[in-house]
Amino acid sequence: MVTNDLNGKPFQLKFVRAGQMQLFANAVCDPPLGSTTVVPFGETVRFTVLLESSRSFPEQPWEAILWHNGHEKREWRELRLEETQTATGPLAVGSKSRAAVYRRFFSVQLPNSPNRQVPVQFTLKYRIASSTDWEWVNENSSLTDGEIYFQPEKPPAEITSYLKDLSADFSVRSVPSESPNAQVWSITTAVKAAEGETSGWTDTIIGIPRSFTRWFALVRIWSPWLAPRHGKGNFQPQEDAILCSFLRWDGLHLVLLAVSGIDDVLTVFKHDGHGNVIASSRNDSPKEGQNRIAAAVATSFESANAAVMYHARKLVRGDEYMSNEIKTEIKTAIENDVRAEWMDNWYDGLTYCTWNALGQDLNEDKIYNALNILKQNNIKITNLIIDDNWQSLDAHGEHQFNRGWTDFEANKQGFPHGLKHTIKNIRDEHPNIQHIAVWHAIAGYWGGVSPYGSIAKKYKTIAVRKERSLIPAETVTMVDADDIDRMYNDFYKFLLSCGVDSVKTDAQFALDLLADAPDRRRFIKAYQDAWTINSLRYFSIKAISCMSQIPQILFHTQLPTNKPRIMVRNSDDFFPGIPSSHPWHIFVNAHNSLLTSHLNILPDWDMFQTSHPYSSFHAAGRCVSGGPIYFTDEPGQHNLDLIAQMTARTIQGKTIILRPSVIGKTVGIYTGYEEKRLLKVGTFAGGVGGTGILALFNVSECPLSELVNLNAFPGVESGEEYVVRAHTTGEVTHPMKLDSETPVISLEVEVKGYEILSAYPLLVFPSPGTSGPNASAAKVAVLGLLGKMTGAAAVVRSETRLEKNGRLRIELALKALGTLGIYLSTLHEKSVEDNVLVMISEKVVPARTVTIAEQAPVLEVDVEAAWEEMGLEAGWSNEVRVLVLVDGQEKSSL
Repeated sequence: MVTNDLNGKPFQLKFVRAGQMQLFANAVCDPPLGSTTVVPFGETVRFTVLLESSRSFPEQPWEAILWHNGHEKREWRELRLEETQTATGPLAVGSKSRAAVYRRFFSVQLPNSPNRQVPVQFTLKYRIASSTDWEWVNENSSLTDGEIYFQPEKPPAEITSYLKDLSADFSVRSVPSESPNAQVWSITTAVKAAEGETSGWTDTIIGIPRSFTRWFALVRIWSPWLAPRHGKGNFQPQEDAILCSFLRWDGLHLVLLAVSGIDDVLTVFKHDGHGNVIASSRNDSPKEGQNRIAAAVATSFESANAAVMYHARKLVRGDEYMSNEIKTEIKTAIENDVRAEWMDNWYDGLTYCTWNALGQDLNEDKIYNALNILKQNNIKITNLIIDDNWQSLDAHGEHQFNRGWTDFEANKQGFPHGLKHTIKNIRDEHPNIQHIAVWHAIAGYWGGVSPYGSIAKKYKTIAVRKERSLIPAETVTMVDADDIDRMYNDFYKFLLSCGVDSVKTDAQFALDLLADAPDRRRFIKAYQDAWTINSLRYFSIKAISCMSQIPQILFHTQLPTNKPRIMVRNSDDFFPGIPSSHPWHIFVNAHNSLLTSHLNILPDWDMFQTSHPYSSFHAAGRCVSGGPIYFTDEPGQHNLDLIAQMTARTIQGKTIILRPSVIGKTVGIYTGYEEKRLLKVGTFAGGVGGTGILALFNVSECPLSELVNLNAFPGVESGEEYVVRAHTTGEVTHPMKLDSETPVISLEVEVKGYEILSAYPLLVFPSPGTSGPNASAAKVAVLGLLGKMTGAAAVVRSETRLEKNGRLRIELALKALGTLGIYLSTLHEKSVEDNVLVMISEKVVPARTVTIAEQAPVLEVDVEAAWEEMGLEAGWSNEVRVLVLVDGQEKSSL
């Protein structure tokens, strides 16, 4: 074989044996190997296989065979896959090396079996024609067989069909479900009363979940934080769990939720090593208590999960956990102080935090310097968080966890002129900063309050015993529960007088570390209620709750819907210097959001740094989280391009984040961290007809390839047609529907890599002057702002219609400036000069700001450049109104 060398000279290429080519091939299957796929009742299963081989070898024909046991007698048989020759195959997105491969697709439908109650296992083998031996995918990778579960037409109605050996001590009753197609049960039993300082404990066997194959749990990884655990076989998490779910062989999901915070009872799930789930309950009340467990079964995890959370909300709502006086205070604070503009700025403004950026030795000069450098780089933050070490503390020089809070005023070493002076200087020099928050612990500081400071002299204090944790001391001084509301009222009034209008309240788990039952009974609710009321009274929604994932706070403070949503930290910290922590951080947040997305909060995935080996990885996670975005860059260490991908500038000159409408959470509920699978985080932007967003993260230590189906995107509806766009490359798929026979994306993600895919619904209009069965159609989708990780969230509203003269009229409003993208399937037939007219605020934009993308039929309108060049100014509206007219005829003047 003759080819050219690197200098363009011909030479004879020695033929490489087919087996070598085969050895380096890559095979990807959908449904995937090494995972489970659930098939709804009545649906069929089609397999798609992608074989990739290097172009360094001569191209050869390939064969692929599916090996499965989906037959009546369960014997393994082969099923030959047919190569598909189609111009509308999956779009290949990923590393640069993917361009240097041959790519072949194979497909086959699994035959219907007379017995669909039994799961089907399958694997894959392939070879080059008939000249070589078969290669088994399992042998060349760490992947195990794939499994397919078929759901029944009607799930069993009795709880005994799902739990074996449920203790007779439990009272079980079926309750109405507020979640579609879910069955819900309330499970309760008595819990021993506390005696003196010792809590009452009761452990009761819930039983062994029947017929399950995988389980998932959210556990108390340590006192302040939740984290996911996964397993197969017996349920045996190492830590106490508060939520657990079991995937059954029939594709049904059993979800159990332990409800805490009612009548001073805390309940968690344990195991006995033999498969039994144990309800372990602690009662801090001197009266006999009751544990409360919600159980639900549904055909989807989300339906069952929502069902138990809705039931928990009913239980909390029915519990008189707040006095009428407190409820009235909350209602008054909401009516007087919750303003829409505060919500927009606080939720959607870009935030800078001092913690990792400036370190623990904090002072006002360091803050001024960091803000000045941000200003020099034209980074306009909306919110500033002054984190730990601004307060006045005792025992200077000791470890922070031993120190106690002495005074409301800032420490004199770092802030010699007082907190008010610092805040005034910041606001004078940086008018773009709308909100300034300060950090403090729920008990004042990590070591509580100093017994010798002015706070201890003004308020009633008490020395309480605590369990050992971060704070090594066995006792800590705290403001007494009887006086904590007065202390918070005075403290927040002082902060407001200094110009501080928001707080980050940390170390809330300290309330759960109180060693004695009477102290926990008095302090947990008193402190939470005092903090809730006073933060609403003085700061409206502008509060961040941190280290507060203890069960009592989750259900008492964060679940009820009688107050606006506040931000709550969703996981343990961002640790910039620990490489292994970064993929785990995204994995944990995506799974914790399965629970926290049902709370009355906005999950906060913590700050991160934009100049860091994992910076883009973290940025993508924050953008799809549905929560705030904080960065904590060291002064001058800023990745401006990455910040631009996360944010956009409004017509008022503010910098905002483009936050999706729905909280982002994992769609792979039962996929463990160690499994070599992409972490998929789903979210949604807009209302009816909005955009499904799927972010994919490689949390493993090797490159991963997968096929992505349209049904993986949240909010995608049957019968509708979509195009999918990849953020990192700007590539767009061909139009396709949910029931398409092929996946939409063939994806490869490198180590530390991510991709964000957005599925846009298409509106279909007949092309003017055409008719009949072969008539062409114009398919349109508004893509939002291009170059932004969640650019679809910039679209406030849009309307597309076909006018009588055959012209397409696209009217839309954007919340910020940038490059607008509009997909138009017939764009290749048109020219911008002759067929497209774009107007902003009823004025025609400069011609150079409107172009057609090179790789897809996408109209690109540089709205930001047009706005500046035209000298437009913001009026009464915060929105950018854009009108796009596309003539129906080829090269016809508008």
